[in-house]
Amino acid sequence: MKLLSYIFIYRRCLLVVFTLLILLPLPLIVQTKEAECAYTLFVVAIFWLTEALPLSVTALLPGLMFPLFGIMPSRTVASSYFKDFHLLLIGVICLATSIEKWNLHKRIALRMVMMVGVNLAWLTLGFMISTAFLSMWLSNTSTAAMVMPIVEAVAQQIISAEAEVETTQIACIDGNTNQGLELDESVNGHETNEKIEKAKPLPGNWNDAEKISSRTELEKISVTGSKYRTKKDHMMCKLMCLCIAYSSTIGGLTTITGTSTNLIFAEYFNMRYPKCNCINFGSWFIFSFPAALIILILSWIWLQWLFLGFNLKEIFKCGKTKTVKEKACAAVIKQEYEKLGPMRYQEIVTLVLFIVMALLWFNRDPGFASGWAELFSEYPGFATDSTVALLVGLLFFIIPAKPLTKTTPTGETVAFDYSPLITWKEFQSFMPWDIAILVGGGFALADGCEESGLSQWIGNKLSPLGSLPVWLIILISSTIVTSLTEVASNPATITIVLPILSPLAEAIEVNPLYLLLPCTLCVSFAFLLPVANPPNAIVYSYGHLKVIDMVKAGLGVNIVGVAVVMLGMFTWIVPMFDLHTYPAWAPPLNNQTIP
Repeated sequence: MKLLSYIFIYRRCLLVVFTLLILLPLPLIVQTKEAECAYTLFVVAIFWLTEALPLSVTALLPGLMFPLFGIMPSRTVASSYFKDFHLLLIGVICLATSIEKWNLHKRIALRMVMMVGVNLAWLTLGFMISTAFLSMWLSNTSTAAMVMPIVEAVAQQIISAEAEVETTQIACIDGNTNQGLELDESVNGHETNEKIEKAKPLPGNWNDAEKISSRTELEKISVTGSKYRTKKDHMMCKLMCLCIAYSSTIGGLTTITGTSTNLIFAEYFNMRYPKCNCINFGSWFIFSFPAALIILILSWIWLQWLFLGFNLKEIFKCGKTKTVKEKACAAVIKQEYEKLGPMRYQEIVTLVLFIVMALLWFNRDPGFASGWAELFSEYPGFATDSTVALLVGLLFFIIPAKPLTKTTPTGETVAFDYSPLITWKEFQSFMPWDIAILVGGGFALADGCEESGLSQWIGNKLSPLGSLPVWLIILISSTIVTSLTEVASNPATITIVLPILSPLAEAIEVNPLYLLLPCTLCVSFAFLLPVANPPNAIVYSYGHLKVIDMVKAGLGVNIVGVAVVMLGMFTWIVPMFDLHTYPAWAPPLNNQTIP
């Protein structure tokens, strides 16, 4: 037993050593560049999947192993670790830092929920829409962490309001009528306690360009005594939690900057197929937004049916008096919104810069018309989405937010400097440097596979799959990716599969986008487990859910997601990218030699 205890304690160290030793015969016996690159790929993939080493540390291994194997010189490998993607990420994080610093994200979320209404079904849809919208521009993690305290407050206020009504009715029967309903009064003789707890990240594989800061504080409002008055109250809490977790992930699908996997795909695709200019912010939004919208609505219907039943008559009722629950929801949301006060100068400037960034992204090269990139036609392809992100991002460090004052010896307060919208220290606290290194390692790995010839070798070996129907290949690859991403980091998963699917598409003479786009979308479908992604972990930490609840709900959302992606790949996405034609920007098959 003592030996087993030591093995368990040092399991990660043993896994690192044994992985390196067990796979070592591959490069020693085969002695080709393809085998040496495959050895590196297997080692990195195993370490990523098991997290024997931190993901970012594992991402540095290609920088060590490729020069030693003679696959790529160290200087070349190092250049792979910083790409156009990183400049885009820096600009986006500048925007996200300012949005969160000045509470613009909370104002947007509350306002959108107030517009939808307070009926429980519409309220959950309102939360889903506002959460999805925010996650288009912010990290999925920070979106879920921001919205969940509001959702928790609303849920607990509904429970306490209904309990107060029951108390009032009993008092009426006893002749002690309570003349008014005060939402903030004690429930059943107990005071409502407000607890503020730090978000504790659960162990496991978290998937986006996102991290949970140990300083993040999540408000939890719980009613002492029995947490749920009825089973329906418990189901309502489960429903509202899962709506936030899933919509924060779904919203990230719609923009290239919405999640790290989209950025990884865009950089990999533009690097492997530099002659193709079809993937940009505008084209991505046009093809992904309908899919995300359909997935969001179907997920809402599925979750409503699973936990509360889907009563159309109740949902679409008109002119009916608001229930106690609805009044409680409206009171909490209005109170939270009023706490923000009038819109401040800093929020207005941040909102304007946010709109400017989005418009410049959309209009750079919209495809159906000439964009502003045509102004620089002398240098085609030089200005990218990262150019826009950097331009707007730098403005956050320049535009004044408020003056800095000091008190003179005479007691007079004078201004001596100004504070910009964000500071470098604030930017650093938001910037996910670990994800930047992880993505860089993926690019280095992809470059090594290309230089060594491993990508071409894999493609040639997979060419017999060309006898299968294209839809079946897409379905199989999407299902595998969706399953793998439940237990592995999303960036790690997409980094592993892209260098495999690209040569496969080229070998069977199928437009590479046919295989790459659905797998890139499906890699975000980590809905089953609390440790599958940070939003799942955040909502799970509130204590309303069990793992089996997430598995049942997530399985349905996974099926919906894959089905909608398959539908899109054979309908509206086909004419956008001419998917039925093998493109001229992809390498011709006759240039590849089969070993």
